[in-house]
Amino acid sequence: MASLISSVSWVKRGVSEQHPTKYVLDDQELERVSALARIELEDAKKELERAHVAAASMGKGAEGSDADDEEDENAWVDEDGEDADEDVPMDEDSQEPKEDGLAQYNLDEYDDEDNMPSMGPFSNIKGLQYYRNNDEDPYITLKEDEEDNEREELEVLPSDNLLVVAKTEDDVSQLEIYVYDESEENLFVHHDLMLPSFPLCLEWLDFPPISSPSAITDPNGPARQFGNYIAVGTMEPEIEIWSLDVVESMYPDMVLGRPDKTAAHIPVPLGTGKKKRKKNKQRPASTAHHVDAVLSLSWNKTHRNLLASASADRTVKIWDLTRDPTINGDGGEGEGALRSFNNHKDKVQAVQWNEKEPTVLLTGSYDRTVRTFDSRAPDAGVGAIVGADVEALRWDPWEAHSFYVSLENGIVLNFDVRTLPTDLSTPTPARFTLSAHDGAVSALDVNPLIPGCIATGGTDKMVKVWNLTADADLLKRQVSLVTSRDLGVGKVFSVSWSPDDSLTLAAAGSKAKLQVWDVGADAGARKALGPKIRAAGRELKEKESGGVVGIASDDEDSSGDEE
Repeated sequence: MASLISSVSWVKRGVSEQHPTKYVLDDQELERVSALARIELEDAKKELERAHVAAASMGKGAEGSDADDEEDENAWVDEDGEDADEDVPMDEDSQEPKEDGLAQYNLDEYDDEDNMPSMGPFSNIKGLQYYRNNDEDPYITLKEDEEDNEREELEVLPSDNLLVVAKTEDDVSQLEIYVYDESEENLFVHHDLMLPSFPLCLEWLDFPPISSPSAITDPNGPARQFGNYIAVGTMEPEIEIWSLDVVESMYPDMVLGRPDKTAAHIPVPLGTGKKKRKKNKQRPASTAHHVDAVLSLSWNKTHRNLLASASADRTVKIWDLTRDPTINGDGGEGEGALRSFNNHKDKVQAVQWNEKEPTVLLTGSYDRTVRTFDSRAPDAGVGAIVGADVEALRWDPWEAHSFYVSLENGIVLNFDVRTLPTDLSTPTPARFTLSAHDGAVSALDVNPLIPGCIATGGTDKMVKVWNLTADADLLKRQVSLVTSRDLGVGKVFSVSWSPDDSLTLAAAGSKAKLQVWDVGADAGARKALGPKIRAAGRELKEKESGGVVGIASDDEDSSGDEE
């Protein structure tokens, strides 16, 4: 698997804890983790039993050329075609056959717990909390002075932004949390979190999930109302929510879904015989949880406990973060998602809440349609046929009735919801069409601080900034290219405007490299966006770095952009 960054998300200044805490495996956390481990163990046993049944059934019942070769179950042949039974170990001194060559390992008593060797303090999960503190632990050499230095290194200043990056290198997936100091043009990795599967999308939120250990500061007091969390969608059907104020975390604060019901299924035979094709058994659909990869996430900033998700299982679901997900319970379907929508006929690639109308959702799919509807009455929604697979979409924060859609064919469209039909039998003309990239427009974002400024990224490796202007009556709109640049990230998979700096843009892609671009350092951008920039109260000055801040990757010649 190539190295790449699939998604990037900003965290506002002043939101993060100045001194992040370290993960603590206390009794309460141990109970939660043990419950999750028990589910995984039970799933492993079930899948092992299914594997034995499937293996026994494969190849039976075939005739002719598809029939299995008749073989003695107790005999086998090595790669050279000789019977393995003929290779008998001989004693070097007597030149006579040895007794059982495995007898020295005493395998008959292998499962006897009394004979199991002790693993010391790490013989079980409680070993991670074996000593009361670092001073009592002889294996810890990091004492008070060094702890103070480490505390200072982990400090996040109120003037710092965090950037959360969904990164995969070879077979390892993780979240990398960067600190970006705009005044010093400094970008560095603060800490990372390991992920169980390939990450596809990120969404920042400040609402503490009910199952989050960090949500309760005082057991006898009220739960916290605000926090610093990131929701992650992966190739697995579950959604993980992690606290960004806790370093060295082992498990997420919340898991949305039912991992006990969506465990990977083993291949099952379709027909009989060795030459018959095999595929994974399809997971049954559910209104309570996703059964395929989660492709997009959107947090509702008004109703802060709501999170929307779009999946390859063709559904869009709404989750209530105040409800216990009970991933290890035996309850009914009501324990999962709050609502489930089936408005599309193919994978749902993107979803987003409308900030001005907080009950309205916008969705885009591989069925080449976009739909917008009120989550309270989804059957009364409207939509449009866009003519190609949807890559990304965004509401315009400056016009509640307008949204942008980027497509696989390199086109960006803008629609007015008020003119969309309920019937999708015929294509709907857009307000304007922009031929943005040579190839898929895989990334799209609308500037939240400057009206009519959008950024796009494509598989042509270019990042572009566009300026939208309109006449006095808002009837005619023109889009012009402000500036474009190859930031060296390969094929661009994510672009995201900073929530604090008007013209600071983050981009990442197939080279597993993050770049932060100050577009205001470009003379053409200063000229084209001058009036809007001054209206936003931002002072423009050219920076020494030329406007681009990043961290060089270990392998600049990575072939990730070729995949």
